[in-house]
Amino acid sequence: MDADRLRESFARVAQHGDNVALFFYSDLFLRYPQTRDLFPVSMTAQRDRLLRALGKIVAEADRVDELAAFLRDLGRDHRKFGAIADHFGPVGESLLATLAHFSGADWTPELAADWKAAYELVAKVMIDSAREDSRHSPPFWHATVISHERRSFDIAVFRVAVQEPFPYRPGQSVAIESPLRPRIWRCYSMANAPREDGTADFHVQLVDGGTLSMPLVRGITVGSRLRLGPPTGVFALPDAPRRDVLLIAGGTGLAPVKAITQQLAQLSDPPQVHLFFGARDANALYDLAELEKLGATAPWLTITGCVSDDPAYPGERGVLPDVVARGGPWGGRDAYLAGPTPMIKAMSARLRSLGVPQDQIHLEDFGWSES
Repeated sequence: MDADRLRESFARVAQHGDNVALFFYSDLFLRYPQTRDLFPVSMTAQRDRLLRALGKIVAEADRVDELAAFLRDLGRDHRKFGAIADHFGPVGESLLATLAHFSGADWTPELAADWKAAYELVAKVMIDSAREDSRHSPPFWHATVISHERRSFDIAVFRVAVQEPFPYRPGQSVAIESPLRPRIWRCYSMANAPREDGTADFHVQLVDGGTLSMPLVRGITVGSRLRLGPPTGVFALPDAPRRDVLLIAGGTGLAPVKAITQQLAQLSDPPQVHLFFGARDANALYDLAELEKLGATAPWLTITGCVSDDPAYPGERGVLPDVVARGGPWGGRDAYLAGPTPMIKAMSARLRSLGVPQDQIHLEDFGWSES
């Protein structure tokens, strides 16, 4: 495989935007109608996720370890859809047909061979991962909502009880499905370190037009049933942190950061930790009071809440990158960032400018639509 040739090819194909995924799924469902039941009725978000996943795969074609971890997670995650090894052949046929269609005269035998080899490698890693996962884990977990609280107009915090053992690392996320939106799965992070009672907390913000966020914030109640996919992601602390830690959360990006904070609290000798939690106004600092309760009993933990658009707020004001920069220096810390993509990009760039090495900056990245 020529990784550069694959990236150049995908860049040309991706210029056709949503038409690429529309062609792919149309081709797949016409060739293999039985695959249609694996997908939701509305395919809008699904089409977007296809292009994101392909883009990530070709972008990381040279970063073998990172790509392999992503593909293993993807293989495990696809079990919840009912995907089996036999489905990968049809998907590969339609993918190659789609790439050929949008490549036009640029589709050469060499390029076709590159894409075929790349897809076969992707499929093998995903199939092997799913097969291994099936030996010790279910394709999804059944969960029951045991508490549900609206913390603001558009943010809900709820707790679920999971029936089967549900192991995960603080900072990881799972896809959630509700009977109110069948076959619609969206990723959310657990907001707590694992508990012995098997319960897990989630923080969900309503997204305008969101397919799943609406029922999770306003539709479900105590007793509602949900399904959880397998835990995924590498946004997690090492078992024994070697440096002091900087945690930065925007909005409901607080969920994985709070889970990591609880993990640190369980250490016999935790490092020094500074947690910044930012939002537009004071009402959106929906969990600051809970964080401050933890901070009051943890001398190793400093918590700073800040707002960007609320002149009446008595605490720190300004956008997160500016507030964090004022509190430095941070060069000797490992930084963990979670929140809206624009904030993540701006914060990551600011930390690098402040002398934090790139390999000490860790980002939460679902890779999927969160609506």
